[in-house]
Amino acid sequence: MKRSLDDLLRLALDVAVEAGRRTLALHGRDIPVELKADDSPLTLADRASHDHIAGRLGELTPEIPLLSEESPPEDLIDRRRWKRFWLVDPLDGTKEFIKRTGEYTVNIALVEGAEPVVGIVHAPVAGLSYFARRGGGAFRRAAGGESGEIRVRAARRDALAVVASKDHAGPGVRAFLERNPSATSLSMGSSLKLCLVAEGSADFYPRDLPTMEWDTAAAQCIVEAAGGSVTDLEGRRLVYNKESLRNPPFIAYGDGAIDWVRMLAPGG
Repeated sequence: MKRSLDDLLRLALDVAVEAGRRTLALHGRDIPVELKADDSPLTLADRASHDHIAGRLGELTPEIPLLSEESPPEDLIDRRRWKRFWLVDPLDGTKEFIKRTGEYTVNIALVEGAEPVVGIVHAPVAGLSYFARRGGGAFRRAAGGESGEIRVRAARRDALAVVASKDHAGPGVRAFLERNPSATSLSMGSSLKLCLVAEGSADFYPRDLPTMEWDTAAAQCIVEAAGGSVTDLEGRRLVYNKESLRNPPFIAYGDGAIDWVRMLAPGG
C-alpha cells in the first residue's frame, strides 16, 4: 500500500531530527575537513548525517530510491529514471558548520516527477524544524514546542526585507540592494534563507550564484506550501531531476503581486 504524503512527511521529519543530533555530537569539535572535487568542504558530520538518512530511509521506504549530495557517482546517473525519490542535503551550510555559527541545516525532500512534494529543513543547533507537504500547508516547530502554521507576508515596497547568503551574495544581489536603499538586508546561511521567506520574516531572496537541486528542493516545497514561489530569473518555477543537477539563478518571494523578476533585472 502506497503511503500518504502525510505519513512520509512524519517519518522523514523524525529521520532529519535524528540526523541533526548526530551532527551536534561533532559540532564545535576540531574535526578534519576534506575538499571535494569542486573545492566544497566535507566533514565527518556530513558523512554521519548522510549515513543515518540513507540507512534509515532505506529501511523505512525501501521502495523509494535516495539521492544525496554525498551519494556515489552511479546514483547521479541512475536517478534520471526515477519517478519518485528522496533528495537530500545531509548538511547544508558546511561552511557555517565549520565556522560554528549554528546556521546549518539537514534537508530532506521527496520529489515526484519534477516537483518537490514533501520538504523538511531542520536546524540542529536551534532545534528548529520547518516542514511541509504539497497541499497541506507549511509549519514551523521550535525545540520542545508545538508546530505552528506559517505563511508568507504582503510586502511593502518602501520597507523590503531581503535575505542574502553570508558567503555567496553575488553581484546581481548587491546591485539590487544598491537600487533599493530602503531595503533591509538579512544575512543567513544555508536553506534557512528560504525559510525566512516562508515564515514571513523576509520578502525576497535572490540567488545568482550556483546551487544544486539538493540545496533547494526541501525549502522550495516549504515556501510554496506557505504561499510563496521559487522561480528562475524568467519567472519559471524551479524543477527537479533535470539532466544537470545544477540550478539556474533563482528568486524566492512571498508576495506574488510584485514583479520581482523585473525588480531584480538591471534598471528594475
